Amino acid sequence: MERVLKQGFNIDYSYNIYFTEGIFAPQNNLLRDFFFQRRNPDFKQKVLFVVDRGVWENHPALAGQIKDYFQDLDDVVLAGEPLILAGGEVCKNNPEALESIVQTIDDYGVDRHSYVVAIGGGAILDLAGYASAISHRGIRHIRIPTTVLSQNDSGVGVKNSVNYKGKKNFLGTFTPPVAVFNDYSFLSTLDNRSWLAGISEAIKVALIKDLDFYNWIQAQADDLPRRDSQSMSELIYRCADLHLEHIRNGDPFELGSSRPLDFGHWSAHKLEQLSNFEVLHGEAVAIGIAIDVVYSYLIGNLSEHEALSVVHLIHHLGLPVYHPILSKPEGKQQLIKGLTEFQEHLGGRLTVVLLERMGKGKDYHQIDTEYVLQAIDFLSEFQQAYNQLDEVS
Repeated sequence: MERVLKQGFNIDYSYNIYFTEGIFAPQNNLLRDFFFQRRNPDFKQKVLFVVDRGVWENHPALAGQIKDYFQDLDDVVLAGEPLILAGGEVCKNNPEALESIVQTIDDYGVDRHSYVVAIGGGAILDLAGYASAISHRGIRHIRIPTTVLSQNDSGVGVKNSVNYKGKKNFLGTFTPPVAVFNDYSFLSTLDNRSWLAGISEAIKVALIKDLDFYNWIQAQADDLPRRDSQSMSELIYRCADLHLEHIRNGDPFELGSSRPLDFGHWSAHKLEQLSNFEVLHGEAVAIGIAIDVVYSYLIGNLSEHEALSVVHLIHHLGLPVYHPILSKPEGKQQLIKGLTEFQEHLGGRLTVVLLERMGKGKDYHQIDTEYVLQAIDFLSEFQQAYNQLDEVS
């Protein structure tokens, strides 16, 4: 006799992305109000901070600001001293970094009614979010992104991960934060590479979803590299809004094979690995976008003028469109292998987003590697032309 019990339920996720400056300033009540609204009258909730070492060193007043801010809060208490970890992709490659967060959670008795607050770039947020998700089957985590890329893309989403066996984001969870606080003041200490790298994610989402936004980025192409804070804050807000819209109305937990927000990423992930992560994620995405835009031109979806306009914009913003790794046959072959790894990461058939037209992406399930190689050669010639101009000038 066969018997079946059917189970089904829905879970409603809701979290806010706040935009502010000076989150730990005494007069800034944003974080204070957040904890007050979620207070537990029976006990004080613990808060553990995990901080990117680069942020910690570039903001020497941060330690005192956090202590002073929490001294005045009645509903939460610091679990202990902040845990300071090296940021960047190295932390996602290092099992000891993950272990240190889990161990600190255990040492300080941080439970499911408590909070882990991560301050740093996308890698630290990924790591701390993953550690929070697997500890006690889920500790509430709060993100305070400190880079352009994490404020406009990775930090506002629902994914957490670490790298494993040389594969990017092999271990991870879909666990939304309880809140994200984008504090623009942290951007002031970014080096120029990090400032510019995050712009690539805005170009990406604009090209596949919002042509008006892409045209706006073009109009700001002189101001953004000059570190105009008003232009950058607007770019971050609009880019984050488009990412959230996709998560909200698309496939938030990526149960299907279509991942529009990974436009330009199949090659970017491989480029990061091939460069031993010397190429920043946003820089690799810029190159990946250039490859896929030229590919879209080669298959007849874009005009040459449209494709060149995108490549020129990326270059004008100070982002790379090519890397010397791709000059050698083995480099190209390794990059092509990224397609297979991308398919494995999806767990289904290959799905790569290309441009059907400017402002609209389209899924493709087959990629002609000859066109990929032609796109790489196209970008190589583009880069050589600019190198020659630089030599003349």
